[in-house]
Amino acid sequence: MPRPRRSQVSVEDTPMYHCCSRVVRRAYLCGDDKLSGKNYDHRRGWVEAQLLKLAEVFAIDVAAYAVMSNHLHVVLSIDIYQANRWTDVEVINLWHQLFKGTDITQKFTKGETLEDYEMLELTHSIALYRSRLSDISWFMRALNEPIARRANEEDECTGRFWEGRFKSQALLDEAAVLACMVYVDLNPIRSKIAKTPETSDFTSIKRRITAALNGTQPKALLPFVGNELKDMPKGLTFHLKDYLQLVEDTGKAVRNDKRGSISPSSHSILVRLNIPADNWLKIINEFGQLFKGPVGTLQELTAYCEHLEKRRRHYSHACQHLAAS
Repeated sequence: MPRPRRSQVSVEDTPMYHCCSRVVRRAYLCGDDKLSGKNYDHRRGWVEAQLLKLAEVFAIDVAAYAVMSNHLHVVLSIDIYQANRWTDVEVINLWHQLFKGTDITQKFTKGETLEDYEMLELTHSIALYRSRLSDISWFMRALNEPIARRANEEDECTGRFWEGRFKSQALLDEAAVLACMVYVDLNPIRSKIAKTPETSDFTSIKRRITAALNGTQPKALLPFVGNELKDMPKGLTFHLKDYLQLVEDTGKAVRNDKRGSISPSSHSILVRLNIPADNWLKIINEFGQLFKGPVGTLQELTAYCEHLEKRRRHYSHACQHLAAS
């Protein structure tokens, strides 16, 4: 039986999670439909636009994503501190960007006077919305449901567009986060629908490369902040240039028609994370097959499983690839 989502997400152990949603009905609802001859790539644009919109509303940052023809990968970072810093007015206004709310929250935003019992209900609603705005399940719901409605309207049908449950994996340390991000960013190259990261449509890596050419980072994505500052700002603790080089090197290695090599900057990242180069390529090529549950070193995995009362042995063998023996 699938475990409840609350037993898989533990912000105390890690804020980072890899989520994957798949479509149903036919194999290519977001790509080329071989039966009708129609192309549905515009729906991938819907997904990307909604994903980036939610990153501006939720206390959840998007670190990486790839919108494929029949599934979606996204790496998310929960920022519980941001959610707790929001004022009550900010919480209500953010929630109303996505959902109608209640008659009382609508009255509140209009500045109307509330009765005592309405104030009590408002307080409850604000606490509920604050919690939901840092909840991965609500993030994925707010992502998938609007897309399903638009697709069903376009297809003139009813029923599910996405599978009932999305897959989520806890990423327990830097090595797990970096490996998962590169795995997600290289999905189009492994699937042979793109030749290079910069031509991988509907991916975070293309968005990062485009911004980097202008000397910036995308505002909608969790930034790279390096690893040399005492008071670290929120972000990924690697340098953007090094990450882009690592993706480039790894992408060449996973393509059958190119012989890849690891540059000094990429090698330094793997050394820092204690991941042998051979292990790295295996992880990126087989991440989905290797890791069916939480991802991290044995030490991090043990602590996570003990905290959530999970059985570690189901996951420990694959996680050995994340460190040198």
